[in-house]
Amino acid sequence: MGYIDFGSSVLGKMMKVGVQPDVVTLSTLINGLCKRSKISEALSLFDEMMEKGYRPNLIVYTTVLNGLCKTGNTDRALRFLRMMEERGFKPNIVAYSTVIDCFCKKGLLSEALDLFSKMKVKGIRPNIVIYNCLIHGVCNLGQQKEATRLLNEMAGNNISLDIVTYNILIDAHCKKRVISEAVDTVDAMRKQGIEPNVVTYSILVDAHCKEGMVSKAEDIVDTMRKKGIEPDVVTYNALINGHCLQNKMDEARRVFQLMSKKGCAPAIRSYNIMINGYCKAKRVDEAMELFHEISQKGPTPDIVTYSILMQGMCELGRLSSALKLFRAMLKSRLELDIVSYTILIDGFCTAGRIEVAKELFLQLSVNGLKPDVYTYGIMINGFCKKGLPDEAYQWFRSMGNNDCLPDSCCYNVMIQGFYRNSYTSEATQLLVEMVSMGFSADLCTATLFVDLILQSNKSILI
Repeated sequence: MGYIDFGSSVLGKMMKVGVQPDVVTLSTLINGLCKRSKISEALSLFDEMMEKGYRPNLIVYTTVLNGLCKTGNTDRALRFLRMMEERGFKPNIVAYSTVIDCFCKKGLLSEALDLFSKMKVKGIRPNIVIYNCLIHGVCNLGQQKEATRLLNEMAGNNISLDIVTYNILIDAHCKKRVISEAVDTVDAMRKQGIEPNVVTYSILVDAHCKEGMVSKAEDIVDTMRKKGIEPDVVTYNALINGHCLQNKMDEARRVFQLMSKKGCAPAIRSYNIMINGYCKAKRVDEAMELFHEISQKGPTPDIVTYSILMQGMCELGRLSSALKLFRAMLKSRLELDIVSYTILIDGFCTAGRIEVAKELFLQLSVNGLKPDVYTYGIMINGFCKKGLPDEAYQWFRSMGNNDCLPDSCCYNVMIQGFYRNSYTSEATQLLVEMVSMGFSADLCTATLFVDLILQSNKSILI
């Protein structure tokens, strides 16, 4: 039993024997529940406090608000913020920053900016933290003009950019693949007396690696060390990934081993990058060695680890190994997702083992999952390649039963399946339907119908 469960148990016993807990006791328990993301239980306890006449202080309100935001409950967080005001508690800059940051992280930029405006109307002066939240949000959505407006507003309020602001801007330039502008921003930052930190260097290392400039990334890491800044797990992961992208797995392994020697323990993402690199290089046995290593000494494999390995095994036709990994994943009690199932379904369809793929597909609903349009496309293509266009068409028409309507790709796959199985009339009818739905024939479908036109001397509008 965890400490929070124990605390709840003690609280229950206190209430039974008539001992009334004070506001501090209840606030402590609410804080613990929020930290463990048990937000529903925290809200229930909060409501119970109110019903029994307790008056939570601003700290309790802010704790619950933070818990709602951390669990992504943006609508409830906004309602809770309004409730605070209605009950006589004026939310401070921290409360507003928490909700605005939550909006930004969910891509709800207009809502964030609207709340920001309301905050200023209430006379609350923005600080660097809230500006950084907003600038990060607008940069993530590629809204450079809005970012510039916010930066100018900061300057007008005599708020100087800090290292966090500069890192956000550097990261935005790197994501736009304009490293030269990122470097210019670093120079501008230095002129303001702010030196790059490990986050700055990690952003630059990652950007150079993704552009194939791994040797330059290595130079940046050397510069870090000369400045007395040790690379962290994010820096090492970026460098390892850079070598993997170049298919230089021995170099990736060297960096991977170096991070442990330097006292930086590899995280599960570090292992996943290495395992993915080995799988892409068709060196799945070495990938499995790493998998066994983490199974024995940690960190715990996650669903990404299993999915990467299953993909690697399927691509090499080692379906029994992929299935074994899938069963191990089920036993590990990881939360299943559609991706891992789709990888396995695709592997069996590609191998022509459509019945096994069908069985896996039917397991989705049993495990509370719904197939997506990509999963359906794989199954439809699998049936068509197996010479079963009628069954493929049944699955195509049943997509709506899972609230999954065919997209352009599904239509094209089905049409090509009909054509290759000599169902030219059905293929033509479905082409007309596809066009009426606003979709277009892809290159393969168009080529097939051009051939049909040439053979039959009939005109078909594509």
